[in-house]
Amino acid sequence: MFNFPNTRLRRRRSNAWIRNLISESILSVNDLIFPLFVHDREETTEPIPGLPDIKCHSIDGLVPIVKEAEGLGINAVAIFPVVDGKLKSENAEEAYNLDNLICKAIRIVKSKVPGVGIIADIALDPYTTHGHDGILKSNQIDVKNDETVSVLCKQALALAKAGCDIVAPSDMMDGRIGKIRKALDDNDFQNVSILSYAVKYCSSFYVPFRQIVGSCEPSNSIDKSGYQMDCRNAREAICEIEMDINEGADFIMIKPGTPYLDVIKTASDKFNFPVFAYQVSGEYAMIKAATNNGWLDYDKAIYESLICFKRAGASAIFTYAALDVAKNLG
Repeated sequence: MFNFPNTRLRRRRSNAWIRNLISESILSVNDLIFPLFVHDREETTEPIPGLPDIKCHSIDGLVPIVKEAEGLGINAVAIFPVVDGKLKSENAEEAYNLDNLICKAIRIVKSKVPGVGIIADIALDPYTTHGHDGILKSNQIDVKNDETVSVLCKQALALAKAGCDIVAPSDMMDGRIGKIRKALDDNDFQNVSILSYAVKYCSSFYVPFRQIVGSCEPSNSIDKSGYQMDCRNAREAICEIEMDINEGADFIMIKPGTPYLDVIKTASDKFNFPVFAYQVSGEYAMIKAATNNGWLDYDKAIYESLICFKRAGASAIFTYAALDVAKNLG
């Protein structure tokens, strides 16, 4: 069908305006979700060693950066709490305290910047002394699934009451989407959406994030392979997605992003459903580190990494580079 020299594909690449006319994938500011960290200390902002140029904000300090994001056209932010170690416990009771750090932050941001959607994780790892996403069994190795789900429902209600628009279960417990949906609906929060981390792989790329929220020490890692997905599996991911859709999820997340583009592609092809991707802390940190060593052009590398998500079929992307990208997309 296509034969050289009659067909010369390079003609289609000869000028920028031609390339723009026939581009198959487009990245826009509407695709971006900006993850933010909040602390309860006096400092307005604090640098994060594992994430160059990303800061942890006080509650009041969140407001101007969310306003900046809104001004650039970003539609939603995801807020993650850095919880004081004194408030952590084995059973994560602070996770469903109606006046905890994340609930305070949601209320303030929602009152000051009502036009931006707020997403918050449902997970216990910021609140547990052991750093796992659930309640541990007596052997202190495995996580109790059903007991954890009960606590997650309490956490979901606390977030909804604070004004959270989208709750995002990131724990990977079985059956939690259906239980959370019922808890929200039974308490008149039918309009609160669920973004399920349906496919959260047990990944080494989470380490900078975990160090920020204090779920692991800088010198070690934590093994969550008993409940997060095996990086060797792809078909299992499709099963996870289908189960969560059937249980009432409104959107599904695949995390990390770049190492699992095949899963994003398969999911977006198979399901008529919004698929989100998360460019996690380790992915962002690698690009930043290479940039700071003079090995990569940051703007070009970030853009290329995000357009890959769009090409694979992602509807929206969590990225720490959201502000930078939004400014460049202009």
